[in-house]
Amino acid sequence: MTGGRHIQIGLFLTNQHPPGADLVAATEDQLRLVRVVRDLGWDSIWAGQHYLPDGMAMPQCAPFLARITAESGDMQVGIGILLLALHNPLDVAETWATLDVLSGGRLVFGVGLGYREVEYEAFGLDPRTKVRRFEANLDIVTRLWAGEAVDCDLPWCRLAGATLNVRPVQRPRPPIWIAANAHRAVERAARLGDAWLINPHATAETIAEQVDVFRAARAAAGLPPAAAMPALREVYCAPSRRLALERCGPYLAKKYRHYADWGQDKALPGEEDFRIPFDDLARDRFIIGTPDDCLEQLLPLREDLGVDHFIFRTDWIGMPADTALQSIELLDREVRPALTAA
Repeated sequence: MTGGRHIQIGLFLTNQHPPGADLVAATEDQLRLVRVVRDLGWDSIWAGQHYLPDGMAMPQCAPFLARITAESGDMQVGIGILLLALHNPLDVAETWATLDVLSGGRLVFGVGLGYREVEYEAFGLDPRTKVRRFEANLDIVTRLWAGEAVDCDLPWCRLAGATLNVRPVQRPRPPIWIAANAHRAVERAARLGDAWLINPHATAETIAEQVDVFRAARAAAGLPPAAAMPALREVYCAPSRRLALERCGPYLAKKYRHYADWGQDKALPGEEDFRIPFDDLARDRFIIGTPDDCLEQLLPLREDLGVDHFIFRTDWIGMPADTALQSIELLDREVRPALTAA
């Protein structure tokens, strides 16, 4: 299903820390993870964005990723995701063109709607307008990046023949990957993006259903197959499943309690509920265990669904960096070679 594409492996940096944590030391720990996967030859490094995240400190993504570019070698540097509807599109276009310049043309521009009303309220925005704002902002950003003179008269942005003097290195623009949870959002990602960034929260069954939705929507729009099929997954690898659960379970469970508080489960199709016992939550959703356990769940994503860019999140709020590194090193030694083999 991958059509002979090169299989790529990336690391997602959680970059979320307990309130009151030493953020200088925490940032250095995140940079340790970057240097390790850089030296191991991984393909990409990622970070996300939230505002006012309850129960955690989360440094903002633009300066954080700018810092990462200095450590990332030739890896792609991805934002996964920028909450595009919250922002002014001119600011987005200039800021992320600058990030593409700083990285030497290695930016992957991941965007999405977000699902937390508190973030929209903090910016004085009506959440009911988020789809309109998202689509309009994405159109303006892509046109500015392409070098067009852009006119717009929107309540949040007014431009008259505006052009950018700082344009991305990648022409006409960096790849745009759109995150989506609900079926309708997946269809929108198919129409507007270069790829759909598969979220880490959905079960394998839901992902399989939505891959069909995505491909059908692209075909209906007269678009070619997506340039990539990336998937972000929660993964922890250890010599035994028991040890893997001991090492990651408390941190991953806490992460999804936050998601439940934020309403992430309600953004998914069906009747998802993250307030269930951890074993039930993990089933068919998280990839936890030995290298063989991990491959048993990862290889079908490659073979059956065509996933060709795996982004592993293997550290969560409060987890020591050394614990994350134990998973990274085993994934690299025993999972990555099998997953990327022709």
